[in-house]
Amino acid sequence: MAGLKKNDNLELHVEMLLGNGNGLCRLDDGFVVFVPSAAPGDVIKAHVIKVTKSYAVAKILEIIQPSPYRNEDGCPFSKSCGGCTFQHISYEKECEFKENTVNDALERIGKLSLRVEKFYGAENVCSYRNKAVYPVGVNKDGKAISGFYAPMSHRIAEHDKCMISNPEFAKIRDCVIEFINARGISVYNEENGKGLVRSIHLRSVKSGNVSLSLILNGDALLSKATEDAFVKEITKSFPFIKTILINVNTKNTNVILGNSWRTLYGDGFIYDELLGRRFRITPASFWQVNREQAEVLYSVAKEYADIKEGESLVDLYCGTGSVGLCLADKGTRLYGVEVVEEAAKDAQFNANLNGIDGKFIAIETENALDDEYVKNLHPDVITVDPPRKGCVGAVEKIAALGAKRIVYISCDPATLARDLNEFETLGYKAVRASAVDMFPRTGHVESVVLLEQADSAI
Repeated sequence: MAGLKKNDNLELHVEMLLGNGNGLCRLDDGFVVFVPSAAPGDVIKAHVIKVTKSYAVAKILEIIQPSPYRNEDGCPFSKSCGGCTFQHISYEKECEFKENTVNDALERIGKLSLRVEKFYGAENVCSYRNKAVYPVGVNKDGKAISGFYAPMSHRIAEHDKCMISNPEFAKIRDCVIEFINARGISVYNEENGKGLVRSIHLRSVKSGNVSLSLILNGDALLSKATEDAFVKEITKSFPFIKTILINVNTKNTNVILGNSWRTLYGDGFIYDELLGRRFRITPASFWQVNREQAEVLYSVAKEYADIKEGESLVDLYCGTGSVGLCLADKGTRLYGVEVVEEAAKDAQFNANLNGIDGKFIAIETENALDDEYVKNLHPDVITVDPPRKGCVGAVEKIAALGAKRIVYISCDPATLARDLNEFETLGYKAVRASAVDMFPRTGHVESVVLLEQADSAI
């Protein structure tokens, strides 16, 4: 917009909500202004903080007229942390937005007429996260601190607690930081690659048990005596911590975990349950962060898969085997593919633990689909639960396996829609879709879609 400049003040009407929690406004000439923490329907006075050729960014100075969808933000850290982008929006509006996001991707990117048949909101929008990774840094006084990274930075935003995480996590983290400071243990510096403690990794399960891992720029927490003292102090304060591990990551990288693990206390794993199945979970393995909603998601996937007695199931991107094992029955022949070797081992253990006839291999899905053994499985049903990038380079190979039905679980509506469009060109029609809010108060949403061979889809 000609004449608009930084530090201008504007009166704006917020038209719509975006996935990052920003409100979208338009000036009279159509020029777009993004406003963080704005709700659709707000009338605001805003201060311009950035102007480019195609858009501007402004911050709220005053809410002249609040949106009917505005929610009182109960988290004092949401703006500094940036994780919960929808704390200022009613949960009902958040669910509506997420359902529309999935439908929009199916129509605009996938070129499909398919729409979400049901959106499953969460009963509990607080304290649901069963995993947290806290980076460790130092403050201006040289003392160790921990929290979450502020948006688009590696600056640590400290906080007393996270509203969506297990409330015990922050207490454990604070105890770890106290130990580090009391013992004078060094903290990793990203700029020079020196210092020991990088992050604190926590995971909890239905029983309340917790695993704790320290991610170090080294192979030991100073000495065995220090490690023994750490274990004694932490387990005395938190007896529900059932295992403590060291993860060694000496690379100058943003990747959180290294490849080497050492158990200081316990078995190195904990157990969780989903849909009546029991799972061994190690810290490096993928596990859904919202257990209650994972059961909803897998229940929908099980309905879509409709596996008959004696049918075979190939579970791609299988992690610890949670999808396949929750969908399979005792008579199902189950095969799983997972790139992380430890996760594939966990999946095999979990299959045996639950009396399921399963075989799991550790290999990239794209490579596994070129394997003669996998190509000759001729599965009745395939499940895929890929990372955010989707089934890049694998769609054609998946379709070539010739399954009657494919159940696609996705954490990214855009890559899901892209892959569904490609599947359709290969003879698989997307016939049912649901969305599940696995991550309340954040901008993420999970989807599950049933594809059938086109000649059998009605």
